[in-house]
Amino acid sequence: MAKDKTGSDRTTSDGAPISLIIKDPEKFAQNIAKMIEGMTKAANAFLKPREDGRLSADLTDEIAEIVRTLAKVIEYWTAEPGRSIQAQSKLYGQYFMLWTSTMQRMSGVQMPPVAVPDPRDRRFKDPQWTQNQFFDFVKQFYLITTRWAEEMVERADDLDPHIRLKAGFYVRQIANAVSPSNFLFTNPEILRDTLDSSADNLVRGMDMLAEDIAAGNGELIIRQSDNSHFAIGKNLALSPGKVILQNDVCQLIQYKPNTKDVLKRPLLIVPPWINKFYILDLNPEKSFVRWAVEQGHTVFVISWINPDERQSEKSFENYMREGILASLDTVQKITGETEINAIGYCVGGTLLSYTLAYMAGVGDTRIASATLFATQVDFTHAGDLKVFIDEEQIEAVEKKMSVRGYLEGKNMTASFNMLRSNDLIWSYVVNNYFRGKEPIPFDLLYWNSDATRMPAANHSFYLRNCYLDNKLAEGELTVDGKPLSLGDVTIPIYNLATRDDHIAPPRSVFYGSSFFGGPVTFVLAGSGHIAGVINPPSRGKYQYWTGRAPHGDALEDWLGHAKEQPGSWWPHWQAWIEAQDNTRVKARTPGGRKVKAIEDAPGSYVKVMA
Repeated sequence: MAKDKTGSDRTTSDGAPISLIIKDPEKFAQNIAKMIEGMTKAANAFLKPREDGRLSADLTDEIAEIVRTLAKVIEYWTAEPGRSIQAQSKLYGQYFMLWTSTMQRMSGVQMPPVAVPDPRDRRFKDPQWTQNQFFDFVKQFYLITTRWAEEMVERADDLDPHIRLKAGFYVRQIANAVSPSNFLFTNPEILRDTLDSSADNLVRGMDMLAEDIAAGNGELIIRQSDNSHFAIGKNLALSPGKVILQNDVCQLIQYKPNTKDVLKRPLLIVPPWINKFYILDLNPEKSFVRWAVEQGHTVFVISWINPDERQSEKSFENYMREGILASLDTVQKITGETEINAIGYCVGGTLLSYTLAYMAGVGDTRIASATLFATQVDFTHAGDLKVFIDEEQIEAVEKKMSVRGYLEGKNMTASFNMLRSNDLIWSYVVNNYFRGKEPIPFDLLYWNSDATRMPAANHSFYLRNCYLDNKLAEGELTVDGKPLSLGDVTIPIYNLATRDDHIAPPRSVFYGSSFFGGPVTFVLAGSGHIAGVINPPSRGKYQYWTGRAPHGDALEDWLGHAKEQPGSWWPHWQAWIEAQDNTRVKARTPGGRKVKAIEDAPGSYVKVMA
């Protein structure tokens, strides 16, 4: 390692050495005092609402759940002495290899690393994680330890699968939290910033931390974007249209056409109520709504209400009747059409599938084709979100919802962020609060932070009947005493999964195809739950796979015979839609002559903040 004239080790942002000497001791001392003052403000913002009784300070239940779960893994490995010795020997053997490698490297011998980060892991990209022996040792020690802990969970074969799933999730969360990249003295980037700026970064960071806790009314809401640059209806959700229906659960928007003729079948889009619909109309370049209008669709989109206590008793069935079925009535009234194409996204697709089964049972044939974006109808392979689903945890959520009649949006946001905690939590902790960097304006992350609440009856039904008991796929749900069966749904279905989806895993979506009674076209898109769906052709990003009809849950077998195609799947979907019926008629104005417009798109419901 190179030395400066004083003999100090040095490291710069490009991997070259920098001085470890504090450049301005007086300023550094002043900034440390300011940082402590900022920490005090943050602590006060955290403690005051708990002292006032506005927030509970009791985390006992959550901590006890983690301890109980991990204790079962420890019990498995200590139950037999042979297992315990085997586990310890493997860990200590790797530690010894690392120590030996480090000693040899210090004596000038070039040694290959014992543990190497995943190439996609951005935490250790700074050259000093490899070039500096201290940081390299800390990094490898961390990787060896956390990978060993994860392996101990994976190899606990006799544990209940749900316990093992939870234990693996908790171990990953703990491992991500204790990463050396998250601490001042073990992260070369933070240390460099601190020394170069005489701790200006820490002052800014503590100020932001205090602001974010205060903005969350005592709970830390990590800022992911500079939200001051965005406003719904001004630079987000800009497609022109009118609200033509409004009730206690939703508004319905009809978008203005920009072609002289349009497809005869109108298009109704059912977005999730867990997030706001404008992910489909983020900006003109990324807007699926705008693109669909340009292809000649008469587009209708449901905009769900951001509920409060008045919607506490609104159930899944209410969302079907007052959301989808009421919207179908309005679409039919405006267009005069009895055949309608429908799209459902995420839980909106689950509700759409529930509705299709109901409509099939009562002989309602108005939906002629359905498209599902990243939608689960069977929850056997639902992935890491099942960590939060068991009787005890659902009871805890229901107890929480019973106080106000809804679940706060920040609870759902936190759960989703934990699925990718390195990217969506810890990277912002490091950049915001240690490096003192304001996040850049980013429309997608603004949308992600624009949380929605969950009505108690609806959310409880969804958690219990879908995630916990899987009743939709198993045909155990009823409406008006009549059983619902996805097998009765015989219309053509376009079922889109995304390859890196943590919310609706592709294997789960693929397996769900098997439950419908009609033809299913399965398509796998590159990227994840959002980017894989919102991928306009003009950007030329990612890819998608098409292949034979899906059967069972053998996604990898299907993928082995599928055809990979570059770019967006949107044109493929458009060709599929037109293959059902490409008849065109004169373009329709929002509301037509039969329905009076209520207000301009995007409407008022979407602007209500949680």
